[in-house]
Amino acid sequence: MDTSIAGRPPRTTWGFAALFGLLGSLIVAVVVTAFVWPAATSEVHGLPVAIGGPADQVALVEGAMSEQDPEPFALQAVDTRAEAVALIETREIYGAILLGDEPEVLIASAAGPVAANALRGVATQLQGKIDTGVTDALTAQLTAIAQALQSGQQPQLPPGGAALPEVPTVTVTDLVPLAEGDATGAGLAASVFPLVLGGMIGGILLTLLVQGVVRRLVGLVVFGVAAGAGIVLVMQSWFGILQGDWLLNAAVVGTGVMATGALIIGLAALVGPPGIGIGAVITMLIANPIAGAAAPPQFLPEPWGAVGQFFVPGASATLLRSVGYFPDAPTLMQWLVLGAWLAGGVLLALIGHHREAAEIAPPADQLEHAEAATDREPAAVG
Repeated sequence: MDTSIAGRPPRTTWGFAALFGLLGSLIVAVVVTAFVWPAATSEVHGLPVAIGGPADQVALVEGAMSEQDPEPFALQAVDTRAEAVALIETREIYGAILLGDEPEVLIASAAGPVAANALRGVATQLQGKIDTGVTDALTAQLTAIAQALQSGQQPQLPPGGAALPEVPTVTVTDLVPLAEGDATGAGLAASVFPLVLGGMIGGILLTLLVQGVVRRLVGLVVFGVAAGAGIVLVMQSWFGILQGDWLLNAAVVGTGVMATGALIIGLAALVGPPGIGIGAVITMLIANPIAGAAAPPQFLPEPWGAVGQFFVPGASATLLRSVGYFPDAPTLMQWLVLGAWLAGGVLLALIGHHREAAEIAPPADQLEHAEAATDREPAAVG
């Protein structure tokens, strides 16, 4: 029996209302999982770090690291401090552990505060081991002297007398510190979100408000240039979060924004309005959580950290760090990733445009029939 009142839609059934609520809660759970899962499962493991110094000390450190599960560092042997510095400046490693009479731990906070803090923890552990070793040696020396005196013998003093041994101090050197406006690195880690959000907003607005795929793509270029300049103006000129060449930073941000916007425009042109949702899911729920902006990609569960670098957010975050802090680091791969997503979005948009035009245009035989019918019509009597 239809209980709806004339002019009003029928009431939603109780079962459908409950099902809709359950579906909504599942969607929320998926969104929360996408954002929380990388942070909850992130741990220090496989971080590329150099190590150098006397072979016996290096062997002790390597043995201690190998006993941990998971092994925190992927240690790479270096012969000199200069070699370690060069590897850090080209972003091949995150830091170095240099042993010997003057132990030193090299870090690069700009490469990631989480990695830098892990290496600072190594420096603290090394200092503790050194202090314990010196204390044990001094205790053994004093015990031997006391035992000799008790037995009425002349104690055997070390060369130079019973002077306290010099305790080596582990030095921590930050080769690439963060900008003054972003001392904790939180701003740089959060920089990926404006790129993601800006690209999504641009792609959605251009899809909904601009008619014509070519016009949308032209609008996307203008939007990307303006968004790149605006975001860098806020993050670098105003808050001091970014550093380095202003125009290069703006180019990175603008390209990232355009790549995301092109994906949404292309998918919408290809499959219609659902393409907007597909593009948003790919960008926000898949690519953004595994971008490796807050923690090194190595800390994420394998292989997602490496996979994230082939999406727009991951490539943008890595490229922005490199151009701002590591001018000697190679950046070709990140530029190629952003260019591929941008070109792919444009290609999808053009394919969707031509397919739509073909569907609207009448077949050739219909055109010929219409022209023939027009020719057979009698001339109008004037």
